[in-house]
Amino acid sequence: MAHIPAATLGNKNKKHFLGVPAPLGYVAGVGRGATGFTTRSDIGPARDANDVSDDRHAPPAAKRKKKEEEEEDDEDLNDSNYDEFSGYSGSLFSKDPYDKDDAEADAIYESIDKRMDEKRKEYREKRLKEDLERYRQERPKIQQQFSDLKRNLIAVSEEEWANLPEVGDSRNKKQRNPRAEKFTPLPDSVLSRSLGGESGTAIDGRSGLASMIPGVATPGMLTPSGDLDLRKIGQARNTLMNVKLSQVSDSVAGQTVVDPKGYLTDLQSMIPTYGGDINDIKKARMLLKSVRETNPYHPPAWIASARLEEVTGKLQMARNLIMRGCEQNPQSEDLWLEAARLQPPDTAKGVIAQAARRIPTSVRIWIKAADLETEPKAKRRVFRKALEHIPNSVRLWKAAVEMENPEDAKILLSRAVECCGTSVELWLALARLETYENARKVLNKAREKIPTDRQIWTTAAKLEEANGNNHMVEKIIDRALSSLSANGVEINRDQWLQEAIEAEKSGAIKCCQAIVRAVIATGIDEEDRKQTWIDDAENCAKEGAYECARAVYGYALSEFPSKKSIWLRAAYFEKNHGTRESLETLLQKAVAHCPQSEVLWLMGAKSKWLAGDVPAARGILSLAFQANPNSEDIWLAAVKLESENAEYERARRLLAKARASAPTPRVMMKSAKLEWALNNLDEALSLLEDAVKVFPEFAKLWMMKGQIEEQKQLLERAAESYNAGLKRCPNSIPLWLLLAALEEKRNLLTKARSVLERGRLKNPKNALLWLAAIRIEIRAGMKDMANTLMARALQDCPTAGELWAESIFLEARPQRKTKSVDALKKCEHDPHVLLAVSKLFWSERKLQKCRDWFNRTIKIDPDFGDAWANFYKFELQHGTEQQQQELIERCNAAEPKHGEEWCKVSKNIANWCFKTEDVLKAVVRHIPTPI
Repeated sequence: MAHIPAATLGNKNKKHFLGVPAPLGYVAGVGRGATGFTTRSDIGPARDANDVSDDRHAPPAAKRKKKEEEEEDDEDLNDSNYDEFSGYSGSLFSKDPYDKDDAEADAIYESIDKRMDEKRKEYREKRLKEDLERYRQERPKIQQQFSDLKRNLIAVSEEEWANLPEVGDSRNKKQRNPRAEKFTPLPDSVLSRSLGGESGTAIDGRSGLASMIPGVATPGMLTPSGDLDLRKIGQARNTLMNVKLSQVSDSVAGQTVVDPKGYLTDLQSMIPTYGGDINDIKKARMLLKSVRETNPYHPPAWIASARLEEVTGKLQMARNLIMRGCEQNPQSEDLWLEAARLQPPDTAKGVIAQAARRIPTSVRIWIKAADLETEPKAKRRVFRKALEHIPNSVRLWKAAVEMENPEDAKILLSRAVECCGTSVELWLALARLETYENARKVLNKAREKIPTDRQIWTTAAKLEEANGNNHMVEKIIDRALSSLSANGVEINRDQWLQEAIEAEKSGAIKCCQAIVRAVIATGIDEEDRKQTWIDDAENCAKEGAYECARAVYGYALSEFPSKKSIWLRAAYFEKNHGTRESLETLLQKAVAHCPQSEVLWLMGAKSKWLAGDVPAARGILSLAFQANPNSEDIWLAAVKLESENAEYERARRLLAKARASAPTPRVMMKSAKLEWALNNLDEALSLLEDAVKVFPEFAKLWMMKGQIEEQKQLLERAAESYNAGLKRCPNSIPLWLLLAALEEKRNLLTKARSVLERGRLKNPKNALLWLAAIRIEIRAGMKDMANTLMARALQDCPTAGELWAESIFLEARPQRKTKSVDALKKCEHDPHVLLAVSKLFWSERKLQKCRDWFNRTIKIDPDFGDAWANFYKFELQHGTEQQQQELIERCNAAEPKHGEEWCKVSKNIANWCFKTEDVLKAVVRHIPTPI
């Protein structure tokens, strides 16, 4: 046998797969069940993540769970859950993680579903309602089936209802039947009252009440005698209660621990009054206790603790705490005062006495001690004891002086100023109580002690004035200023002026005037003097210090005698706050210094005329003519004076002289107006024709000419006059309005509209022309056209109050309030809008609001006559006679001149002699009540 080498034998036994790469997906040992595992020394999994799972060694519960999940997946994805339109009803991706994109997609789908659902929601709800109604009709409820029978129960009486039987419950029948036999316990008080007689008393078993039925025994209560004496039971009960209370009432040193009579009353005081959380109280109590223990010498901690207990109703604990605090801090006056407050009055006196011994220099403790006393004598004794310990306390001296009569007060004050020499109040109080001579001495001593106080000097000046030494007042004030300056006191001008105002209010007129003259020029630059003094005078007038204001004006006029503006302000001040004599005296001085000022002459003449002194008024005007020979205002004032006093011939002569010496447009107009008022129409037309040739640009001449021709029914000539005037004065709004009114009067509405359209082209953004056009349409019955024009007008003139006021009442009643709010936003302070709002409240019968808004209107524009007229008509309907008279006086003082309805009356030539009150009453008759 041939020898075979060992290498060859080895190759022959080698497996063919050794050294060959493993096939895809091969895992060693899987075939025989030997899967990989992890030990503590290994890192990472023993098997690859892509290995085939093997559940053979898994626990039975895990196998069962996995099987259920697979069955659920099969159920979700089987054919029974599939729909051709919707797909699978289950989620194909329920095992995948839910991220942001999924949330966003779900939100989008949800919004789409919601939108699709809203489209058919109304239809679905309607259909559901119809189905429900149909179902209810087919299958009605039990209560609906018996509704007709329920209605018949109205006829059932109360007795029949009570006798209705109920199955298995006989007790309810007895309860419903008020006549059933019942027993009611009775209070002892009622029984004791009924047992006052000698007859026997028993309780009726049927009624439960004690009845005076002789010989009837009380059922259920057997006694040896057969009756029960209830009086003896009550007496026995009271005796037992007294014994118990006597046992509790233990007398200790003569004091009763328990008061039997006040026992229940005291129980009421134990009810806590604090309504907060009990836990908060406990926390606060613990915190305050910690503060007290940490720093027992901190008085606020003790006070806070006591007040906490007081709030929670534990007053005795609060008193104990505060007294412990006083022991720890005997020098704290706050603690002692709090302790006195918490104690009852009798105990409080002892506490405050102890406090006064501990802190004898505390003013507050002595004041509290005096307050605790009820008798004046005891109070005086406390104050005097206090002053022995604290002689330099001004507060104690003042309190002590207030308790005394004048003579004793004088003695006390004499001692007080020795102890408190720097107290101005004590010195002044002493000076008021002394006689004139002694008061002077007191004030002199006060000046020596306190050389830096101005009140002592002003009091000295008032003292001299009160005793008739007026010549000394100014000297004292001058010395005061020099002395205070020498002692380094700054002279504050405002403080001294305030001192002057106070002096006037106390009745010291000479003193206040002397102070004003002394300090008015202090600390003012040369160029600011005039305006500063005018401001000072106005401020004094606002505070009601008219003498101070008069003194300021007097000093200013002495420095600026030729300043017309100061004379005018002073004259208006005297007119409003002075007398007629003071005004005339001032005006005489004014015209002497400013003879060229026509206003001052005219004010003087008017003052005389209003006083009824016509010759004196003529004399003033004649002097004015000499100072101002060709003054138009003086000529016209003279004419008015004569015409108002029915001296028409003298007025004509004056006007003729004026036309000859000073031919001005106003003189020509007044000449024609006088003839027109006297019904000399031809003479007036002649004067106007001459005037328009000389003064063609003066629009009022053309207006008067056209109005006189209208009065004479010469309508064509009037239209020619208006047109001629408009050629010369195209910017005169009244001329355009007069021409449009004339065309409307001639029933030429188209022409009237054309005139106003031309006027708006010549004068753009003019509210009055728009308003006239709107009213023409309203009068013509074309409200739609009026509303269109109003809209255009408000676009052209968005802040015109006249248009907004008209637009409010153009609206229907429900929309007026909204329109008024819009108007107030655009024109908050326009008198026309405020008047419209007032009338709106009037129409709604909101009387107080209406009155407030009328007052606002006339305050914003007192010259607006329409507001006064409407307000007066309102007061005639809803006010008192006093309110009506007060309104007339206010209107006369304001002298209104403007307003559409006001001017219709005041400018009417037939009313040329009307005073303000006459015009007011005439306007009231014409204006309608708002609806």
